[in-house]
Amino acid sequence: MPPLLTIDEPAPPPARPRPQWRAFTEMGFRPLYLAGCFWALISVWLWVHAPARITGVLGGMFWHAHEMLWGFVATIAVGFLLTAGANWTGKNPLRGNALAVLCLLWIVARAAYLTPGRPAFLVAVAADLGFFLWGAAALGRAVWITRNQRNYGVPFLMLGLGATNGLYLWAVYQGDYLALMRYFNAGLLCMAVLTLLIARRVIPFFAKRGVPGLEIPPHTRSGHWQLGAGVIAIACLLAGQPRIAALALAATGVIALTQWVAWKPWAVRRVPLLWILYAGYGSLGVGLLVGAAQLGGYIIRPAWPAHVIGVAGFSVLILGMVTRTALGHLGRPLKTDRSMVLSYALMILAAVLRLAALLPTAATMGLLHASATAWVLALALYLWRFFPMMIRPRADAAKPAAPVMRVMSVKRT
Repeated sequence: MPPLLTIDEPAPPPARPRPQWRAFTEMGFRPLYLAGCFWALISVWLWVHAPARITGVLGGMFWHAHEMLWGFVATIAVGFLLTAGANWTGKNPLRGNALAVLCLLWIVARAAYLTPGRPAFLVAVAADLGFFLWGAAALGRAVWITRNQRNYGVPFLMLGLGATNGLYLWAVYQGDYLALMRYFNAGLLCMAVLTLLIARRVIPFFAKRGVPGLEIPPHTRSGHWQLGAGVIAIACLLAGQPRIAALALAATGVIALTQWVAWKPWAVRRVPLLWILYAGYGSLGVGLLVGAAQLGGYIIRPAWPAHVIGVAGFSVLILGMVTRTALGHLGRPLKTDRSMVLSYALMILAAVLRLAALLPTAATMGLLHASATAWVLALALYLWRFFPMMIRPRADAAKPAAPVMRVMSVKRT
């Protein structure tokens, strides 16, 4: 007697899709997240373990400061904004070969800065400024065409990053150390204002989605005050008015910490994708207060604001953002695995050790090397986990068909 019912075996899972150039250049976050994180890993390793290989006109500490701010942090920001711009406007600002050319400019700049001689330096400057100008123009075009009024100011902030970069490089070329530090701090504040603007929008949204029942205020009005105070701080710093810049910067930091408390950080303690963002945002607020103290004339080592804002703030926040936004745009579950959580812990450890290395103790060099090791491992884990995803199509691009069930006819005997 034949069986009454047979069920076909489920089809085997589809083969892992192959890497695709089209997928890799689909959106800005794919190549620029990878490029920025890879360069952050390599540049810190060079700075700590092989500084003799930094032989370009932009050398030593000037190269390190420049590459951390404009080569790493700002690169991630451009990748995020080009991707977010597609969501804001419904129009992808850059994709395909146009995005590849943008990345090529970035690569040329990074390589040329390490090459000896002024001609190489000028090539690097042209490529670097072209990178920011092209990115801002592409984003601005998408925002303008779609009349996305809420984001009219964002391309100008990206242009501000490029402008402060150009001023910094001009000061290096002229050998003007005082102007160089002023332009670096202006670039740091421009990046901080842009980061606050982005984070204030996305962190409450992510938190309410990640913690059921969590209600937190968006702080839209305080965000406007925060943005205004930050712009005033940048303008006063460039105009040579550090005292007024200090007051505006202190107001920006206080607003950031007030927002952080109102966002109920304790409620997200069990969600790594959220607490890493909270840790970075809170540290950024503290860093702005440290920067205000320095501008106000208090005795603080010049390196403190840059490292509190840059390492404890930007870098911790970036690692959370490049994880959370990449998972979402790659069609992956919004969950962390052990490697991701370990990378978060290592990045926070790197920040703590780097700040400890600024203290005048005999352990400074040991702490610096330990911080660099934790930093390299954190970013290496991110690249190891996300590189295979970034070069392939979205995980949900082609779902397998459901198993087929077939009922057989019954033969009576």
